Amino acid sequence: MTLDEVTAILTAPGARFEMETVAIRGVPTRVWKNAPPHMAALVNFSRTHGEALATIYEDERVSYEAQFRAIAALATDLRARGVAKGDRVAITMRNLPEWVVAFFAITSIGAIAVPLNAWWTGDELAYGLSDSGAKVLISDDERWARIAPHRKTLPVLERVLVSRAAAMLDGAERLEDVIGTPHDWASLPDRALPAVDLVPEDDATILYTSGTTGNPKGALGTHRNFMTNILSTGFAMARMVLRRGDALPEPTRKVALTVIPLFHATALSAGLMGAMAAGNTTIYMRKFEALRAMEIIERERVNSTGGVPTIAWQLLEHPERHRFDLSSLEMIGYGGAPSAPELVRKIATDLKALPGNGWGMTETTATVTTHGAEDYLERPESCGPPVAVADLKIMDADGARELPVGEVGELWARGPMIVKGYWNKPEATAATFIDGWVRTGDLARLDAEGFCFIVDRAKDMVIRGGENIYSSEVENALYAHPAVTDCAVIGIPHRTLGEEPAAVVHLAPGSSATEAELQAWVRERLAAFKVPVAIRFSPETLPRNANGKILKRDLKMLFEDRAAA
Repeated sequence: MTLDEVTAILTAPGARFEMETVAIRGVPTRVWKNAPPHMAALVNFSRTHGEALATIYEDERVSYEAQFRAIAALATDLRARGVAKGDRVAITMRNLPEWVVAFFAITSIGAIAVPLNAWWTGDELAYGLSDSGAKVLISDDERWARIAPHRKTLPVLERVLVSRAAAMLDGAERLEDVIGTPHDWASLPDRALPAVDLVPEDDATILYTSGTTGNPKGALGTHRNFMTNILSTGFAMARMVLRRGDALPEPTRKVALTVIPLFHATALSAGLMGAMAAGNTTIYMRKFEALRAMEIIERERVNSTGGVPTIAWQLLEHPERHRFDLSSLEMIGYGGAPSAPELVRKIATDLKALPGNGWGMTETTATVTTHGAEDYLERPESCGPPVAVADLKIMDADGARELPVGEVGELWARGPMIVKGYWNKPEATAATFIDGWVRTGDLARLDAEGFCFIVDRAKDMVIRGGENIYSSEVENALYAHPAVTDCAVIGIPHRTLGEEPAAVVHLAPGSSATEAELQAWVRERLAAFKVPVAIRFSPETLPRNANGKILKRDLKMLFEDRAAA
């Protein structure tokens, strides 16, 4: 069936994915008619999953009933200690069962959750706390150690709750004194969530952008933004099944191994929201290690994992993969970075799982497009078509004219997943959010069927003597080489041309390739001016931020010898 035929079936009146039009900030917007209205409704519904496992972390196995009791206990405590609707409460900790409890306790009482990047330094964490005006901080021991020296510079921060503290705390309370440990949650008192008046457009989160340039900006998300992703994820899976010609299966609980951080929109919005609604089990790891991950996949019969392409490569290339039964894997999905077409094929052939991809950003609360199964195998360079409640268009550089099908320009996106704007940054908000659309900063094209192809970040495009070179085009050519499993193309200065393309590559274990060989490989596939003038080899996969984006600025130092020359 065509995309339009599938969408018509899935969104028909009375269907699960029926849509309606509502005004969001004065703009008529298609929304999922059957989405939960807000976080409190989702939390209350999650309790119906009862003794089904919500989270697994090492030896901690938390049921939905136990998780609900912990959420209600913490929400009640926060309200009793003066946290009101609209107050900001920050979270910074590794992926733990307490992270989930903290997030839903905060948002279910109408406060604004501020998930801070757990990879940040003390200075960066202090910036997030100060910028958001957080009244309360819920942290783990490691992050609190970084923040504590900055406490005197944060006069608005009234209270700190620390989980898993190894020593006595100075200026903070133990989270366990409020809700106990995960092992205790099932025996907490049976109480309801505190009553609060919530509507879909109420503020729910401040998620900070990755901040690859300048200070990160806080994207102000609503309850509707997050509830939209529940139905968007379900719609995407149903669309994939019907496109394959299969009948829609009966809903069954799934098990996911989540190895990307919860402070990122992908894990939080695209992953956790749907899990809470469906009663799925989410497994967290202290740190991703491929061997340990395969042990977990086999033991817990994990159905899905992923996050970024490097995780899939590490599973595929591990020399001991043959020792493990990974047959429970149904899907390996990822976003945040382009992937080699070869990776898409290997997931399907070597792991017998469906490859999945998609596009979104912090400002879209994750999912806007999705891609999977045969559609992905046939269009491995695409990130898929938009979900039914989203619209995409390609605009010229000035944002004044929509470009025709097939032309490359800036990608704009619209839908109920688009955040309100940037926290306390009206100028940046006005420049980025226009009449319900978000200017993404991505260069892309759409084909006749609506499939989206991201060709570059606008700021990453290499301009050589006036010729535009889209880094993803050169990266895809390099990825096609059988030895290349990770790569990035950047611009390096040139006295007369302005800049030239250069590349950093990581080779598969046991493989070899020379600079000249790879240059010749690209030259056979692309115009000569697109061939990297220099290629450096990295013994490890390339450095990425927590959102999975390659830190291209960190790679430029590898070419300082050319600049000096």
